[in-house]
Amino acid sequence: MRETDVLCPLVTPMDADGEIDDEGLDAVVRGVRDAGLDGFVPCGTTGEFASLTRAENRAVVERVRESAGDDATVIAGAGATSVPDTVDALTDAAEAGADAGLVVVPYFHTANAADGNARFLRRVAERSPLPIYLYNIPACTGSEIPVETVVELAGRDDVHGLKDSSGNFGYFTDALAATPDDFAVYQGVDDQLVPAGLMGASGGINALSNAVPEVFAAVREALNAGDDERARELGRGALKPLFAFCADHGFAPATKAALAARGRIDDDAVRPPLVELDEGARAALDAAVEDALALVD
Repeated sequence: MRETDVLCPLVTPMDADGEIDDEGLDAVVRGVRDAGLDGFVPCGTTGEFASLTRAENRAVVERVRESAGDDATVIAGAGATSVPDTVDALTDAAEAGADAGLVVVPYFHTANAADGNARFLRRVAERSPLPIYLYNIPACTGSEIPVETVVELAGRDDVHGLKDSSGNFGYFTDALAATPDDFAVYQGVDDQLVPAGLMGASGGINALSNAVPEVFAAVREALNAGDDERARELGRGALKPLFAFCADHGFAPATKAALAARGRIDDDAVRPPLVELDEGARAALDAAVEDALALVD
């Protein structure tokens, strides 16, 4: 069975005026590195890429590469609604020092036929200066990447893996079973990391690893050591309660609130259309963070 890795889909810290907080970003990267996680995924859903300008997305990737160091894996989000814009995002990511790009299918104009998403992704892969990872998140794009399309693209040298944030565990296991062992299949739903790892997943790309990277490192350690009971304990006692806040309030708002509770960032501000957690939700999240960390102390 392959080893489980955990990569962090970084938040983009902001101040109360909505400006990017570079020092806060550095602090989040340091916390993840200190915990020993396996890489960084800036400018994805949790990073609010769709609320950033093209220049801001590129600047964030550059900052992450500088802060993380040359030895860290950096997979940059490169979401867009057209082939040229996606390739432009991938080109920016390459020039900023990323190792690969994470690509979604188009949102708003969704595929009108079965081959639509496959055609889009093939054209992106053919033109990309970086290897790509597929990003299945139908709640945000309006359509999933069919498993058949994942299997087809897994045969390309320039398509290295899949992040599945559908929450459909059957889809995840189908993709895992149907693709080669050297094709990475990552679980994007935090409270499904443990069952995914037990099924032989490559690992997770999980929002809350920003805030409690020690918990994710402990889950990874337990899975790789074959300590299934410890992994389940952490999944039930830490990941599931914390992920409930992501489900209720959104990945970026919940994760930033958890980071602020730990003093890793100064402000949990998000850009519209997202909104911050109210005081009651913040207090409950603070308690859940404390409970999660107590399981790894």
